[in-house]
Amino acid sequence: MPHALELQDITVTFRSKDDPGQRYTAVAGTTLRIAAGEFVSVVGPTGCGKSTLLNVGAGLLQASSGEVRVFGEPLVGLNRRAGYMFQTEALMPWRSAIDNVMLGLQYRGVADADAREQARAWLARVGLAGFEDRYPHQLSGGMRKRTALAQVLALDPDIILMDEPFSALDIQTRQLMENEVLELWAAKKKAVLFITHDLDEAIAMSDRVVVLSAGPATRPIGEFAIDLPRPRDVAEVRNQPRFVELHARIWGELREEVLKGYAQQLQKAA
Repeated sequence: MPHALELQDITVTFRSKDDPGQRYTAVAGTTLRIAAGEFVSVVGPTGCGKSTLLNVGAGLLQASSGEVRVFGEPLVGLNRRAGYMFQTEALMPWRSAIDNVMLGLQYRGVADADAREQARAWLARVGLAGFEDRYPHQLSGGMRKRTALAQVLALDPDIILMDEPFSALDIQTRQLMENEVLELWAAKKKAVLFITHDLDEAIAMSDRVVVLSAGPATRPIGEFAIDLPRPRDVAEVRNQPRFVELHARIWGELREEVLKGYAQQLQKAA
């Protein structure tokens, strides 16, 4: 079977608006494949191009070279088989929780009554029954994340793209959200490409972890199969000896790149 999402030899080069001759290559020669039903996390130093790769997979950004395939077909325009959960919630502040979840369904032509029924069911599934009529400013950070998750899952995408979706949450809420995502993923086994800075999070949730080099011209430098048994509780799994072993191996690959990225940030700030 073809991969759900395949980024083949992707290079992304940006040109300066002020000086078109000045270029910055964020990603170079990167190949990344996610099978149907596979949960893959990508980790790397700050500013290494993780979100750039996600945007290419979503069809929000066109690569300078290389090819994107979705279930074997070349991607042209937006990836309509993917749902995207952003780092910051893409919730409209003037719409209630249920109206936000309904929005994508309405864009797809679902009748308002059916869209409302499906949105209500998804809000209940993520633990927000009774909060349908609350506006984003009336919800906690975790509740807003649950609403954003329902917004994505209501569209029943074949691929889920997640860009550090829980980074702003406190540790307890974050672990609750991680476990909820794993439970929902296990039920339907969608392909997931998950971007995170948190190596513990990547190992606890994933089937496979891909390590990117420091930028510019980032590329994959390591790939690790996560053979921890499922189902997993993200807090409890961290105590398993195999988790500790995997963490040490992956951090051994990642540490030098993180130090490089940190040194580059210091140079820019100087």
